[in-house]
Formats: sequence, structure tokens, C-alpha cells
Amino acid sequence: MDEALRSLTERLRKESGDTPGFAHLAATDDPDELAQVLVAPGQPLWARELAAFRLGLAGDRRAFESLVLLLNHRDPERCACAALALARLGDPRTARAAAALATNELRVAYALHPVRLLVELRAPEAVPALITTLERRLRPHDPYRRVALACVDGLGALGDARARTVLNEALAHPALAEAAVHALARLPRQRRAP
Repeated sequence: MDEALRSLTERLRKESGDTPGFAHLAATDDPDELAQVLVAPGQPLWARELAAFRLGLAGDRRAFESLVLLLNHRDPERCACAALALARLGDPRTARAAAALATNELRVAYALHPVRLLVELRAPEAVPALITTLERRLRPHDPYRRVALACVDGLGALGDARARTVLNEALAHPALAEAAVHALARLPRQRRAP
């Protein structure tokens, strides 16, 4: 966690131009001051991200909406940091939001981190969302193989038998076949009919 905060801080320090405002925001221990950054008009993205990340790590649910927006950002580093903070936040809305982002076909290019977050959360929404997302990725010439692979790996990690059908379908896709074999091996064995 310390390494993630250090990496985020360094990235945002550069993005901010290492302004005094950045130094103050990075150093403050006042959660109300951090939360104010999330709602104040005219705040730069780096300030909102730093405040949301720090509040998320502290378990302050005022960061939830900002972190969900960052989870769906076009910048993968922002998505990864938001996913990390959301996983630590402990907000019961997180899994539903991640499932909505993972299954949104209009934003599928940014679904990788919501998929990974769902696997980490192990929430009831995870398996249905991953199955839906993977089914859509099995179309011919789908360009989102990293998302599909994350779904395959995640379904294997979750070990839910409901994933068996879609994982068997993934075997027919060369880019997913090896991962699908490993994922299927992690599912509970099927009972044979007497």
C-alpha cells in the first residue's frame, strides 16, 4: 500500500507541476479538507484524484463517487489507483458500481480494472458480471482480449461452477484457451448423473 501511495504521489506531483497546493494536499491529515477538494469547483484532476485516493485508503466513504469516476477513466494508472482505493474503502456500493462499469459495452475499453476489482471483492455481483462481459468478448475479432483474459482468470479465481459454460466456450479462442483450461481446473467438479 505504501508503494502504491508513493507511486501515485510521484505521478501527481509531476502532473501538478509540484505546486505548493500539491505539497499541502499530500501532507494534510484533515479528512474534511480532502473531502472539500472533491466538491469544490475548479479543482484540477490531480487534486481530486489525490484527495479521493487518500480518503479511500482511510475508509472515508465521501470518496466513493470520485473513485468510481476515476475507475472508469481513460488513463489506466488512474483506473488502477481508483480500484486499489475502492477495494480498501469498504463501501457496499462498490461491487454494484464495478459490475455496471465492467458490463457497459460503451465503456468496454476501460473495463479491465473494474473486472479485476470485482474479482478482488468476491461480491455476489462478480460472477454474473464477469460471465456477461466474457460472453460479449467471445465474438469474432473482438479487440478487447485483455478484458476477456481478465474475465477468464477472474472466473477461475472465483471458482464458481456457473462459469463453466462460458469458460468452455473460451476454449475455442486461441488467445484465451490456455487460461480457460486453468480456470476450468479451478471450478468444482461436476457431479455425474447416476
